[in-house]
Amino acid sequence: MSSDDVIIYPATRLQGRMAIPGDKSISHRYALLAALATGSTTIESYSEGLDCASTLQCLAALGVPINISQGENLSPRGHEIRIEGRGLGGFTQPSAPLDAGNSGSTMRMLTGVLAAHSFQSLLDGDKSLRQRPMNRVIVPLERMGASIKATNGRPPLTVNGTNELKPIIFKTDTPSAQVKSAVLLAGLHADGVTSVHESIQTRNHTELALEAFGVKVEHKDNQVLLAGRQNLKALTLRVPGDISSAAFVMAAAAALPKSDVTIVDVGLNPTRTAILQVLERMGALVETSNHKCLDGEPSGTIRIRYGLLRKVEIMPSEVPGLIDELPALAALATQGGELLVRGAQELRVKESDRISLLTKGLRCLGAEIEEFQDGFHVQGNKKLTGGRANAYGDHRLAMAFTVAALGAVGPSTIEDATAVNVSYPGFFEVLEGLRQ
Repeated sequence: MSSDDVIIYPATRLQGRMAIPGDKSISHRYALLAALATGSTTIESYSEGLDCASTLQCLAALGVPINISQGENLSPRGHEIRIEGRGLGGFTQPSAPLDAGNSGSTMRMLTGVLAAHSFQSLLDGDKSLRQRPMNRVIVPLERMGASIKATNGRPPLTVNGTNELKPIIFKTDTPSAQVKSAVLLAGLHADGVTSVHESIQTRNHTELALEAFGVKVEHKDNQVLLAGRQNLKALTLRVPGDISSAAFVMAAAAALPKSDVTIVDVGLNPTRTAILQVLERMGALVETSNHKCLDGEPSGTIRIRYGLLRKVEIMPSEVPGLIDELPALAALATQGGELLVRGAQELRVKESDRISLLTKGLRCLGAEIEEFQDGFHVQGNKKLTGGRANAYGDHRLAMAFTVAALGAVGPSTIEDATAVNVSYPGFFEVLEGLRQ
């Protein structure tokens, strides 16, 4: 067995109270905006995942001083970091290619910032990231005045930026918070008002973070409008727990009879909580409490308990709000429910082709699942046998296969399971701690 493989034994139930690591999406954005602010920003509970580490490494290579606190008294939910902001347009030309690792968020959003700097930079990543589409950010940023070269619309990206970016009115073809964020970050450096129109609202962490840093953002219908050249003010921030990571723990609790798990200090941003409604539709018992708002981001406590699973259909209009959680829901459906997902072709261009590899992996564990070009159909009408499922370096597939394996008859091996470190280091230890 490879050192990257993990054996998962069946579980009878999960019980306990826990905290979840700092939100990956919010961590990226806080770090980027802190680097563009004037003064020293402290970020508590910054995600320890490899993706967010890639963002910090790229910023450091661009001349941004970053200090990561070490010690025994730090939050179990992530790092405390201090970033000395360089101000708008204050990055320095990197001496080597910028490595975004596996992180599409790092590459797309950082490209928006680099488009506003009048030097050349090269952004690259791992084999998986080199397969992900980047034209969706290249097109609007070139309209704003930058020059970006790619290979068939994929990384590596050579960015020739300019300090004379033009504001644009941009309508997204594919709902994407990363694309919206890249355009807004570029627009922050432009003279005039940049506007992004979305057909379906995506997660709004960038808008909330900009407002926390003192930037005025206007919302009108499905538009986000931002006037450029606004200065960002340094501050102290705390990242709430990552609900997309929590989704896999919640799915595991919802799958196993008599399970009862409470997750504290988790993000409850309305653009991210569709997972809670779907879990309830599938039969899980879900409660939220201790609601609060810090730096514009809602958070609170989620209690998830087992309930008899039911058939659920995810409509295409729901997919953008569930895109990261669909593998968790598929794993839950193998435990006695039924799930039909259509309109989710975006899953094919994530860290992997998640439709194809999710289907393949769940079948290896004994599941009945049909693959479509734009989705899948899971029927949980038989007990999983267990088996070997390969995550192929995709962190969310590794967690999804683990959730499914907990409800199997026999043990399962998850290959390439260390991919969970991209977003949720310690995931397997957390699940072991909840076993009863």
